Amino acid sequence: MNRLTLLTTKECHLCVRARADLDAVAREAGVGWTEVDVAGDAGLAREYGDRLPVVLLDGAEHSYWDVDVKRLRRDLAS
Repeated sequence: MNRLTLLTTKECHLCVRARADLDAVAREAGVGWTEVDVAGDAGLAREYGDRLPVVLLDGAEHSYWDVDVKRLRRDLAS
C-alpha cells in the first residue's frame, strides 16, 4: 500500500502543481503514491470537493490546495 494519496478531480489547475511536488517528494523518500479522482466517489467528493487537491499521508489528511513540501519531507522521514 502506498503511504501517499493525492485526491484530485478533472479541471483542477492546482492539481497539476501538486502532482509534480508530490512526485518529487515521494521519489526522494522512496515511497509510492496514488492519485484518486473524487468524482468517482460521492463520499470523497462531499468531504474534500472544495479543498482539492488534498494530500493524504497514511490515510490521514496532510495538506490541501498545495503540497506542504517541507512538512511532508519531515513527516515521511519520521
